[in-house]
Amino acid sequence: MHHPQQIFVAVIGTGGVGKCFLNQLAALSSKLSRSASAQTYVSVILLARSNKLLFSESFRSLNLSTWEKDLEQSKAPVLSLPQIAEYLAIAPAPVVLVDNTSNEAVAHAYPTFLRKGIHVITPNKKAFSSELDLWEDIQAASLSRNGGMVFHESSVGAGLPVISTLRELIDTGDEVTKIEGVFSGTMSYLFNTFAPIGAQGGSWSAAVKQAKELGFTEPDPRDDLNGLDVARKLTILGRIIGLPIASPTSFPVESLIPKDLESCGSSDEFLSKLSGYDGEMEKLKKEAEAEGKVIRYVGKIETATNQVKVGLEKFDPTHPIAALKGSANIINFYTKRYGDAAVTIQGAGAGGEVTAAGVTGDLIKILQRLK
Repeated sequence: MHHPQQIFVAVIGTGGVGKCFLNQLAALSSKLSRSASAQTYVSVILLARSNKLLFSESFRSLNLSTWEKDLEQSKAPVLSLPQIAEYLAIAPAPVVLVDNTSNEAVAHAYPTFLRKGIHVITPNKKAFSSELDLWEDIQAASLSRNGGMVFHESSVGAGLPVISTLRELIDTGDEVTKIEGVFSGTMSYLFNTFAPIGAQGGSWSAAVKQAKELGFTEPDPRDDLNGLDVARKLTILGRIIGLPIASPTSFPVESLIPKDLESCGSSDEFLSKLSGYDGEMEKLKKEAEAEGKVIRYVGKIETATNQVKVGLEKFDPTHPIAALKGSANIINFYTKRYGDAAVTIQGAGAGGEVTAAGVTGDLIKILQRLK
């Protein structure tokens, strides 16, 4: 006889990814509530965004079909993170906190939640790629007595199974020798447009403008072009394989922002002046072409030398990294066990639905472990 399982979910961040997640969760929870073998009730008891809070003091489920309107009209006082942790800690069943923000303050609160036995799931890269102390505190909190579990599949490669694959390789006793890949949908799109295999491509500044118009970049493209997003993802993977990487700025990261344009006031000013620097990128493209290669923006970890770096590299047109299309990501894990035939994960590495799918997948992992 299976007893139905009750799980409570608290969601911080109801923007793009948060909205997609709540839609996926509504479908998942109705499916789980009807499951014959493992009936599970998943109740959302708290929704928060920067200036609004909606929660159920009696731990009754909020209505997932009207949550947007209910949150908008909520008169509840906005609780601080420690207050939210206090409230969740007294819930009568296991609680999962889902952080769909990229907020530094929420990331710093994870150890508090975990030590209270609250599980944490997030696409937020900040918690795992900022200072090493925070990473270590999160791991310690999760391993503490009755500590909560923490999953962050979507912090690297959105919904692609990057972190779960890497952890399984390590857990089964394999040894990672090299990680190499295209970790940014933005950079992927830019170079596949600017330097496509067997075709001319346009100018660099045109590629950047097009990527912004299509919504493939951050509101300010410089937040992609500085390489920090890729550096954060590499920091996370490096730490998972045991490298004590101090921060995403502690290793070489090549910025594609011309020195003179770093101080532009607005992104519009930056974009209007960028075409004046097309010559530099054109030169790099031509150099690669002369060698029969293409340039791509990659992140790389080599464990033999503990080398971590992010930047431009030249690739043979036959290399999987060169042959990527659109804004796809590709991650190659080279290991002792798999030898030269890397374990390759590739596919859409950006977008609300796929990022949320990684979050929903992590929730399913927690439900399975709580059985």
